[in-house]
Amino acid sequence: MLSKANSIEELLESCPKNQTIGDNLVRAWSKINSSKYKNILCSISGGSDSDVMLDIVWRCDKDNKVTYVWFDTGLEYQATKDHLKYLEEKYNIEIHPYKAIKPIPSSCKTYGQPFISKQVSEFIQRLQAHNFKWEDEDFDILMKRYPKCKSALEWWCNVKGSGSSFNISRNKYLKEFMIANPPTFKISNKCCKYAKKDVAHKILREGIILCDYYNVKFDLQIIGIRKAEGGARATAYKSCFDETDTGCDNYRPLFWYRDSDKIDYERAYFVEHSGCYTEYGLKRTGCAGCPFGRDFEYELEVIQKYEPKLFKAVNNIFGESYEYTRRYRDFCKQMKEKERNHNEMCK
Repeated sequence: MLSKANSIEELLESCPKNQTIGDNLVRAWSKINSSKYKNILCSISGGSDSDVMLDIVWRCDKDNKVTYVWFDTGLEYQATKDHLKYLEEKYNIEIHPYKAIKPIPSSCKTYGQPFISKQVSEFIQRLQAHNFKWEDEDFDILMKRYPKCKSALEWWCNVKGSGSSFNISRNKYLKEFMIANPPTFKISNKCCKYAKKDVAHKILREGIILCDYYNVKFDLQIIGIRKAEGGARATAYKSCFDETDTGCDNYRPLFWYRDSDKIDYERAYFVEHSGCYTEYGLKRTGCAGCPFGRDFEYELEVIQKYEPKLFKAVNNIFGESYEYTRRYRDFCKQMKEKERNHNEMCK
């Protein structure tokens, strides 16, 4: 049976010869056991990064100050749910489930389906809200037609300059595709907002009632973001820790972990992952079948094989986005082929 260390020296006795892991454990011990923090919130997802983070946090939490939560988006793998139960038994903890403010199926029906990325979906949603005609015009002309849609029009017109992530050109041929194939369904990134982000904010703002008479409000939030993972979440932070003026600081134990560090940790501390990885062969978990995933086609094959009821659900929810993404990818292939043929002719 697992047992916690009583001191940092005892904790480091089993630490592998890895500088990143050793430094991380010292830092985690210091943060979690600081007298500054009385109640700590740790968000668990059931993914592989989350598994490593949970093991670190649990080992460092000698006074049991940490409360664990899981956000049920309404679109989760059964393998993830089973894994959460395994984690509760392994560490003798309770992972408190929290329902989405608006479950993903309902959110997509109301606001729109995700497409390519959160940022792309956000700008398309803004354009759709202003009945944009997907016009290939200069920014100044479009601003006169849509005066209350500046940031989305800047994205559409590539105003930010070459290479900016706030330009539609960041996704090659997307503008050309949308002009030729305007979306016929609503696009939005609101599913993430109402299923996870706003739920976390509500917990931090209001606390958690762990029993009828005791409401816990948190002064430190722990989340499993890794810089090496990339994406908008990782690039939004510069370090593993930041203080806030809201009364709740943020700590990211895995922030500096590379893939090799994560593997070293898993081997040293016998961290096991969910069936999504070990049986299904997935490289990521999270909201099942999310169109933001680059490999969503492979994920759909896996879901169809292992969780057929979920396969039917994700196609009902994201079906139009899947089809639109496929058409965009085909369009990109055609454009690249035209460019190759043109270049050959010009030689």
